[in-house]
Formats: sequence, C-alpha cells, structure tokens
Amino acid sequence: MVSYLPKFGLMVSKTLLFGLLFIPLGLSAQHTLEIQVEKVRKSEGHIRVALYTNAEGFLHFDQVYSARSAPASKGQTLVVFNDLPEGTYAVALYHDNNSNAKLDKNFLGIPKEKVAFSHAKMRTFGPPEFKDCAFEIKKDTRLKIAF
Repeated sequence: MVSYLPKFGLMVSKTLLFGLLFIPLGLSAQHTLEIQVEKVRKSEGHIRVALYTNAEGFLHFDQVYSARSAPASKGQTLVVFNDLPEGTYAVALYHDNNSNAKLDKNFLGIPKEKVAFSHAKMRTFGPPEFKDCAFEIKKDTRLKIAF
C-alpha cells in the first residue's frame, strides 16, 4: 500500500514509513557483559551476580537492574549478561554455596558466603560504594572478578 504525504509531496510505502520511524530504536547499541569469576573454591552451589545502574539502588536487592546466576565451577565460572545498553554499571556477586538464593550472613550481618565486586573489595566496615565499583559499557566487555 502506498500513501501520499502532501506536506512533503512524497509517495511512500507504509512499510517503509514504519521502518524509518523505528530506525533510531534499532541503532541504540546493545552489548554483552561477561563476568569471569576467578578463585572459585568449589564446584558447589551457584555464583549469583547482580548488576546495578545507580548509587541510590546499589546493593539493594529490590533495585537490581539485572541478575544472573551460573552453577559454580571450581577455579573459574563465567556469567553472561546480554543486550545491555551503553551506560555506567556496578557488579556485586556472591558464591551461594548452598543454593538457597540468598546471601547467608552471621548474627552481625557479615556475609558467611564469599562476596566480590567490580573494581573494589569489601572495606573493613562494610561494602564499597557504587562509585568504587562503577565501570562503563560502550562495547562488548569482559570483567575478571576474583573472590
């Protein structure tokens, strides 16, 4: 079907017009983030990874941008996020030894399971801040994070 656009003096197919209107949506790049988790002590449980996009929501389970998990593999485990837009992100992960899908803590609130972060480590009195863990994604990216 062909339409006439009097304002422009053009005859255009509706399919072409529809396609042209949505080209900008297809141009926003989507990238892959691979998290290579190193120094995994045993092949039990899962490696659970949370991806955050802002400081206000960092380390709040209800404000995770995206989450993935993979069965733990002694030595090294790979966790992959697909279709991420360009932007600033921070990663927090833990080794869920007993596969109960929660970070086990002691009576003081200190994690009993191994935790790690992108570009930062646990501080003496708590976890790092978003700004300490933040990194940019502008292309497909692989991060190595060790426990």
